[in-house]
Amino acid sequence: MATKVVMEALSPTMEEGRLVKWLKNEGDPVAAGDILAEVETDKAVMELVARGDGVLRKRLANEGDAAPVGTLLAVIGSADENIDALIGSASGAAPAKSAEPAQAVAATGAAAASSVPQTPAQSQGEASTPPQGKAAAPAPTAQAPAAPAVPAQAGRQPAAGENGSRAVAPPQGGRMRSSPLARRLASERGVELSGIQGSGPGGRIVKKDVETAVTAPKAAAARPPRVRSDADFEDVPLTQIRKTIARRLAESIGPVPTFYLTAEFDMGRAAEMRASLAEIGDEYKASFNDIVIRAVALALSEHPEVNAHWMGDKIRKFNRVHIGMAVAIEDGLITPVIFDADQKSLHEISREAKELAGRARDRKLTPEEYTGSTFSISNLGMFGIDQFTAIINPPEAGILAIGAVESKPVVVDGQVAVRQRMRVTMSCDHRAIDGATGAKFLQTLRRYIEHPLLLVI
Repeated sequence: MATKVVMEALSPTMEEGRLVKWLKNEGDPVAAGDILAEVETDKAVMELVARGDGVLRKRLANEGDAAPVGTLLAVIGSADENIDALIGSASGAAPAKSAEPAQAVAATGAAAASSVPQTPAQSQGEASTPPQGKAAAPAPTAQAPAAPAVPAQAGRQPAAGENGSRAVAPPQGGRMRSSPLARRLASERGVELSGIQGSGPGGRIVKKDVETAVTAPKAAAARPPRVRSDADFEDVPLTQIRKTIARRLAESIGPVPTFYLTAEFDMGRAAEMRASLAEIGDEYKASFNDIVIRAVALALSEHPEVNAHWMGDKIRKFNRVHIGMAVAIEDGLITPVIFDADQKSLHEISREAKELAGRARDRKLTPEEYTGSTFSISNLGMFGIDQFTAIINPPEAGILAIGAVESKPVVVDGQVAVRQRMRVTMSCDHRAIDGATGAKFLQTLRRYIEHPLLLVI
């Protein structure tokens, strides 16, 4: 019996996906669990896996095509099975709203998406109602989303032995088999996969192979000059995550009556505490961002009117503090969540923040890791930005924008002194937060940041 390969909803807000790359050709044998293709959702690039055995009889979507959830992408069947009726129904019927049953093909991570509350997902300018308990665990078949696919690089092909490995011919079908993580790492390091010998199953190139190629001695070769196009401009198609960001920001900046509160904090004691923690050991190091997250969490626990969502006909004040932290990724922003941040130590927050940020950049976050925040922060200080305003993630009532920590002359006890200072700007939804309410929250935040021992006792 033929198995349908369909586009499934792989995140709470996914309405369509884009087929990045086919990894199986028509006529290739397929076993349940084989990776058929890579699909870009509004949050990550995920692997489309087979749920049935047979032969990939027909591909109905091309690489680069975007398709609504439920669209038939391909058909798996036996070599002599008649699939004309399936193909005909696909071309003449609207896509199904729900996933195919047992024989459908699901992208990795779909089980995880269906196991958590279906709240709106977050990116910059995006949030959701948090779970009132711990997120449900993903189904046993779910895996973390794969890293984004990287197109094969054009241009000069390395000679045999370059990049520390001999060149190999692509397998049947002209495709170089490699893992998504290996392709991403190769793109970042400027390594061409065609010059690497794969050590994985069936000669597949894996992360270790790329790392070996990077560290091995390389033949000196000048980069070819960049060719300038004669065209006046280039139109870049929107990725799924960029479409979601655009839609969610439009929902925030227009309808939400926003006002802004800016304050400047003295970071001298926080800097001294960071230095002291670093002296204890690398495992105790904390960034200014970690300190701010901890301080914001404690301040929110004292100001539930700020730790709130605007629900249209009511204001929902949360008794638990879940901090969303905006993380820049290749195609935009995503906001992983540190749950119950007010109950975690500075060390725990530091460790979790690093792990979540790394998983976000590798496109490996699961839906329950980026939904459910009650308040968000956005930090551009590491880029040298002194001050900026962030856009609220509806239905959250506020977001805090963090600027750079810099040395500047200030008046202390009537004398000019050079101190480390940091500016923050809080964007407030005036429907839920009044000016005095936001100001009192920032006063409490100042107390925690300028007296950082309160963060560790």
